Amino acid sequence: MTKIGYARVSSKEQNLDRQLQALEGVSKVFSDKLSGATTERPQLQAMLDYIREGDIVVVSELDRLGRNNKDLTDIMNAIQQKNATLEVLNLPSMSGIEDDNLRRLINNLVIELYKYQAKSERKRIRERQAQGIVLAKENGKFKGGKPKFSENDPRLQLAFKLYLEGATEKDVERQTGINRRTFQRYRKSSIFIEHKKAI
Repeated sequence: MTKIGYARVSSKEQNLDRQLQALEGVSKVFSDKLSGATTERPQLQAMLDYIREGDIVVVSELDRLGRNNKDLTDIMNAIQQKNATLEVLNLPSMSGIEDDNLRRLINNLVIELYKYQAKSERKRIRERQAQGIVLAKENGKFKGGKPKFSENDPRLQLAFKLYLEGATEKDVERQTGINRRTFQRYRKSSIFIEHKKAI
């Protein structure tokens, strides 16, 4: 049995120190600096290939594996198909239960409850944000969100270049870390139009 850690932050500017500290007791750590909106993360896939029967995959929080229920379920199924288990450090520990099957069952139930709670909380946050925007617009105070990338941002320019050379949205996301929704939004902007004209 080997304990294998996985850590993730959403961008190259963020650091993994806090998660790596929490994962100090594991034998090997895989880490990505990419959005959790996709499962196409090199180190996540490498970790899923690496694990063997009886191994334990350790993450500091469940959302480090993925941000939506479908992706989380797919990843957890991939771990279970290898006859490995998942340990989430900010959830109750099942280490005192000696029966492997019972421990795995209870652990999975706790994770399913956590996924449901996280999904419900995200829904409530979106509803509150939408209500706040409506009120701000009514009061003439809504200015919209600050753009993530400036016109001359090298990552955005690289994303445009790759896309215009025939790369898929998935390839662009993998190589630049800009998630597909954000990239789609920028492709509809005047920045993209100006970039095409300059080529």
